[in-house]
Amino acid sequence: MQMRIRHTTGYHYEKGAVASFNEARMTPMATPEQYVLRSRLEISPAPWSYEYRDYWGTTVTSFEVHDPHADLTVISTSTVETQETPPKPHGASWEDLVAVQDEWCEFLELSTWVAPSPALLSDLSSLRVEAASPSDYAMGVARFLHDQVAYVPGSTEVTTTAADAWDAKTGVCQDFAHLTLGVLRAARIPARYVSGYLHPSPDPVVGEAVEGESHAWIEWWDGEWVGWDPTNSITPGPRHVVVAKGRDYGDSPPLRGIFSTSGGSELFVGVEITRLR
Repeated sequence: MQMRIRHTTGYHYEKGAVASFNEARMTPMATPEQYVLRSRLEISPAPWSYEYRDYWGTTVTSFEVHDPHADLTVISTSTVETQETPPKPHGASWEDLVAVQDEWCEFLELSTWVAPSPALLSDLSSLRVEAASPSDYAMGVARFLHDQVAYVPGSTEVTTTAADAWDAKTGVCQDFAHLTLGVLRAARIPARYVSGYLHPSPDPVVGEAVEGESHAWIEWWDGEWVGWDPTNSITPGPRHVVVAKGRDYGDSPPLRGIFSTSGGSELFVGVEITRLR
């Protein structure tokens, strides 16, 4: 599947900004499952910019605007070719994970974003005891959370933690990812956060531009990294486009920075996805 993604974001400053310093993570990754045919980042006002790969392998555009401006607009336009991910065998045992605790220690961290509620771990205690392998537990956790937590757009904020989402029993894709990561890490299963885009239609129509949004899912270590989309309870496939990976949302926001202004600011976001073939 070949898709074009146009992601527009930025800020409107109530009283204008005199300077702005930012990082954008909006360029899709090149992976074995996807090939980036072209990608362009347009920033207005024209900034000084520098591109690099961060510690997690994500392409980051760091930029600065030193002229007074009322709006900051960042537009990422990418064409990406994706392919079906072949099923991966679930082969690691609980004993196998002991040998990789140091190697993947960063993906075992229970940060504020992902730290699970004690009540949730209590509800899952019998499942943990009965799970014959890490993959059995991971899939059981994913099914449990999908059944117990309702996907409700706008029900949480970008700062909502996994514990908060569990208490509310509602969330969005970021919350489903954080909830799953926290539970797996508490069981000493290395797991990482993946962000990007998902075409909203199960069978996208070629040439039709649709409204999309940023999406988040996870990967856990099972002898190799195995992906799962806990929001939709599916394996990531050709409709998924990877942009960033890390420990949690804090490692992969599309736009992050600081600015100097005497008034308030308003974030705007829009994503358009078109299947090209």
